[in-house]
Amino acid sequence: MKISRILFSVIIFGTTACGSAKKETATQTAAEEAPADSLSLFTVGVDHVKNKLSLSGKVSYNQDKITKVFSLVSGHMQDVKSVLGDYVKAGQVLAIIQSGDLADLQQNAVSAKSQLSVAQKNLQVTKDMSDAGLASQKDLVAAQEMVESAKGEVRRVAARQNILGSSASTYYIKAPVSGFIVEKNAQPGMELRSDDPESLFTISNLDPIWILANVYENDVSKIKLGQEAKITTLSYPDKVYTGRIDKIFNMLDPESKTMKVRVTLSNADFLLKPEMFAKVNLEYGFSENKLIVPSESIIFDNNKNYVVIGTNFKDLKIVPVDVFQKVDDITFLNGGVNSGDKIVKENAYLLYNSLTKN
Repeated sequence: MKISRILFSVIIFGTTACGSAKKETATQTAAEEAPADSLSLFTVGVDHVKNKLSLSGKVSYNQDKITKVFSLVSGHMQDVKSVLGDYVKAGQVLAIIQSGDLADLQQNAVSAKSQLSVAQKNLQVTKDMSDAGLASQKDLVAAQEMVESAKGEVRRVAARQNILGSSASTYYIKAPVSGFIVEKNAQPGMELRSDDPESLFTISNLDPIWILANVYENDVSKIKLGQEAKITTLSYPDKVYTGRIDKIFNMLDPESKTMKVRVTLSNADFLLKPEMFAKVNLEYGFSENKLIVPSESIIFDNNKNYVVIGTNFKDLKIVPVDVFQKVDDITFLNGGVNSGDKIVKENAYLLYNSLTKN
């Protein structure tokens, strides 16, 4: 009987020691596999729930920075100096036109100067005759009016020549502003009319540039003027542009049933090109408060979500949490932890595995 009691005590002592050793081993393993001499912890907080809305859109010309270039004379397109996509400076020659209008204008200038000379001579003769009593005051006034009329015609023709920038038969189409040629309809050999409604070139500065996004009817109430927007493109997936909605076009397209919104972005490096696809991400709805934790601290296992809670390697424990919504790098919780709790932020999954496998 005494031997049996001794064996029973040994068994109880051994079992207790084994359980304690197992727990210490799990904690020790977690500490050894964790990458640092201290834990990266996050204090659970409370914040407004942020809902995310993703819109499709495109990069577009800034309509306030677009200049249409027309020909002011009719004639024959002799040469085109610029092509689509070229960057041009203000005053740079874009095309050369041989124009009969300019030749006629040159002749008008010669004729106007000749008429002025004749009118001035006639005025002088009339003044002499008036002084001699051979011409009336009415004749003198009429001669003076003829001189003023001739001077007016000379000024009109000179102003026209100044506008066209040429006094010969060659007309130079010049860029009125600096920017990129985003549309080109000029071709060598084409015949032009001065009243042609189609522009020969379209120049845009491309800085700043517009992002136009489509909003479906059921999302219209989520859009506000001044709302922050984060934009990404297929060409630069790792680059995020930040702007704000500065224009809401308060009408729906009858076919697509979408409303357009605009974000204006700085484009000093000209990386954004018109017609590029753009994805516009918005956040809305800040009326409800929820617990917040970093998304990287959430471990999903066995159809449940967990976090590792504790302040040091010795008191770590796994706690299930109720996830409400994930928005980028922040996850909102319904419960499972309390505001102010310390949870593992970095390498949470590694510590979770260490704690569960022992």
